[in-house]
Amino acid sequence: MRKSFFKLINNLNKKILPSYLDKDPAKLTKFQQAIVAFRYYVLIQSK
Repeated sequence: MRKSFFKLINNLNKKILPSYLDKDPAKLTKFQQAIVAFRYYVLIQSK
């Protein structure tokens, strides 16, 4: 149940949230860093 929930959230993240892979993490704003951290957390939990 939990893993399937995170897989669903991960799919939504890919479609809705922007990707900051091509940018330097040190130059991102705090909000952008929070988005990256959230996406990473969901990705790890979905595996």
